[in-house]
Amino acid sequence: MHMADALISPVVGGAMWATTASLAAYAAKKVQHDIDERKVPLMGVLGAFVFAAQMINFTIPGTGSSGHLGGGLLLAILLGPQAAFLTIASILTIQCLFFADGGILALGSNIFNMGFLSCFIAYPLIYKPLTGDTPSQGRLFIASVLAAVIGLQLGAFGVVLETLFSGISELPFNTFVLLMQPIHLAIGLVEGLVTAAIVMFIMKESPEILRKTAMGQPLGSIPIKGVFITLLIAAILTGGALSWFASSNPDGLEWSIANVTGESELKAPEGIHSFFAEIQEKTAFLPDYNFKKPEAETKEVTTNTNVKASEEKEAWPAVDKGTSMAGIIGSIMTLVLAYSIGKGLQRFARQ
Repeated sequence: MHMADALISPVVGGAMWATTASLAAYAAKKVQHDIDERKVPLMGVLGAFVFAAQMINFTIPGTGSSGHLGGGLLLAILLGPQAAFLTIASILTIQCLFFADGGILALGSNIFNMGFLSCFIAYPLIYKPLTGDTPSQGRLFIASVLAAVIGLQLGAFGVVLETLFSGISELPFNTFVLLMQPIHLAIGLVEGLVTAAIVMFIMKESPEILRKTAMGQPLGSIPIKGVFITLLIAAILTGGALSWFASSNPDGLEWSIANVTGESELKAPEGIHSFFAEIQEKTAFLPDYNFKKPEAETKEVTTNTNVKASEEKEAWPAVDKGTSMAGIIGSIMTLVLAYSIGKGLQRFARQ
């Protein structure tokens, strides 16, 4: 559900950038109250894991579409909403600048849709009331699934509204929303199941993490070594190898656009959109999570689009050194960025 710049006008993009920056400042101030030596590395390793997990698109049967884990709710459950928001912002920024996943102009929108709505709406208003003070496995499961579904539905609707208010893509509101909401309902169900499985694992390994986070308290002396190592190994394996098994079908947003326009990607207007596209072309050293292709090879691929597409569909799993490199490097970069943000806030809080 990473929006491209072609969907966003400069006015909407600028407004969402300002909104996201304000939310990040608010989150950073709040995080200083409960951040400690345990939460900082947890922010880093969870960011790495979610980055890697987002590389695995899973097929939605009978639709020709696919989806991937958003991760905002999972981060909020394990870190609290404020630290989770900063972590998902780190993930989406790394993806945008270095892997050309989502546009620079649309980055504020993407952070809002995938971060704010899950961390500050779905988590406190859906997940926490359903789990209660003494959550059982059954309540954790139901809360995880429902909160994931609602968070993703809100995010999908956010995409539709931001596209509508931008007014540059000519996507009809009624058709677009009738495609976006059902397909993201299916994606949300899968995300809910994955989130529930991970939360139950954490509950078994270190239930105090869930309790302390829910109460907004520092993690203190809670042992997190086992959880940290498990998540780090999972991130490396997911980004380095499991990413080969990602579905080649377009994701829910691309699928919806294709069903309206006949094309999975829209052409962005000239002007400021071209300016941001040029910046992204320079910063993205592994675009689309793979090595950059020489210009001659790119032209050849464009000329033989139909042949190439049929070959790619047959090649599954898509074992690729570039994909593995992107998964591992991206996970490490996200870990370093999220950890650095947490460490910086921790030092600032001590002053």
